[in-house]
Amino acid sequence: MSIQVQSERVNPLTPEQVKQYQIDGYIIIKKGCSIDLIDAFNSHIHSIRSSDSMPEWAKPKKGGAVVDDKDRFSLRLFNPHLHDGFSLQMMKLPVVRGALAQVLGDEAAGVQSMYFYKEPGSPGQAAHQDYYYIKNDPNTLTAAWVAMEYTNEENGCLYVIPGSQKLGVLPHGDVKNLQEHEAWTHEVEDIDLSKEIPVILDKGDILIFDSNLIHSSTRNRSNRWRRSYVCHYIRHDSTIEREDLKKKIPLV
Repeated sequence: MSIQVQSERVNPLTPEQVKQYQIDGYIIIKKGCSIDLIDAFNSHIHSIRSSDSMPEWAKPKKGGAVVDDKDRFSLRLFNPHLHDGFSLQMMKLPVVRGALAQVLGDEAAGVQSMYFYKEPGSPGQAAHQDYYYIKNDPNTLTAAWVAMEYTNEENGCLYVIPGSQKLGVLPHGDVKNLQEHEAWTHEVEDIDLSKEIPVILDKGDILIFDSNLIHSSTRNRSNRWRRSYVCHYIRHDSTIEREDLKKKIPLV
């Protein structure tokens, strides 16, 4: 008995959506991931972080050092796709594979994954460009941000400046508002942040965006979590500079 693998690529974006992505630097795939799958993945990640025998790769860390148990459900889970089959398959969602191929013009490969908790009260990240942190050549870096629950201004949604990817790579400096943003990140300089708009996502929506798109998030001012699964991809023929992200994951 042979097992058939679905490898035919889907094309979830219309030509108009691809054109809009090129203009704005981002696109939202509504209901790109089923609620059942989201609930199963959230429960799976919770079981990993709540286990008394949590594997080393899953332990909450800051600067590479393991921290207290109180951070089990606050610090992000970094690169779970390298260790966990469910996380790997979430990186390979067919709808994401198809959308990336449409906007990049060829097949993409996964290079990084992060499961964010963003508990109530936690700060956001200052306005930045992903390319600043993940340099690649040629630059095809693209993010897929899967909303693990309803995300709006109250629980710290993303804000973007539409079209800002056309500005190229901008200088980044120290974070200015430490009441709103994490201190360990950096902030893009010499840009009018009043042009940022909130990206409201329903549970299961997928946000695809360019690595040069200026984006940020705010403090979670609600009593709700803002969990998300964020993966970064490059076109299969691009190369990553960072040693820890050089492994490419085919999406087929």
